Amino acid sequence: MFTGIIEVQGIIKKIAKLPQAAQITIESTLPPDQLSPGDSIAVDGVCLTLTTLTDKEFIADISPETLKRTTLGAKRQGSRVNLERALKLSDRLGGHLVTGHIDGIASIKSITSLANAIQIDFAAPDHILHYLVEKGSVAIDGISLTVNQCTDSGFNVMIIPFTASHTTLEQKKSGEKVNIENDIIGKYVEKFLLNKNASPGTITHDLLEKYNFT
Repeated sequence: MFTGIIEVQGIIKKIAKLPQAAQITIESTLPPDQLSPGDSIAVDGVCLTLTTLTDKEFIADISPETLKRTTLGAKRQGSRVNLERALKLSDRLGGHLVTGHIDGIASIKSITSLANAIQIDFAAPDHILHYLVEKGSVAIDGISLTVNQCTDSGFNVMIIPFTASHTTLEQKKSGEKVNIENDIIGKYVEKFLLNKNASPGTITHDLLEKYNFT
């Protein structure tokens, strides 16, 4: 589990392509004495397992499912990626609960400077938009962000200078693709509401409305 608060940017040193999978080598400034093989690490929002570690680099395997569902398969040597180590239960939750399991890919439609912020508009498929709400949370390439506006075909977010400079968003251009993870709480709420086998009166729309969940 992660928070969506990026710790550092890493640089892809190598991607070894296999028939259906891949192995990625990333250079990072994460403290090696605080990492161990088997640790989970979010790479552009994708939860990967660290398999090999050196003073400056780590290696992780990428499964066929991950290649199919995320942007990692399209990365190239020299690409920068957002990195975050797994959340400790004693840590502050500065962003929101992020699992590192990507729901799909969105593409950048436009990037606009507005006063001290940057507005980024995205085109996204229906299954992503279904779980987005204005002022709700979304993880974009592993970054916890607030949804500014939603439309029938996309959404946008506002980026402050600190977030832009401390993540890969500063280097993004129109047309680039990003990993999207919807807020897991919304998906669970929907499943409970649509569960036909749930006991009558357990969770209803009226109950959620009563406690301001709608």
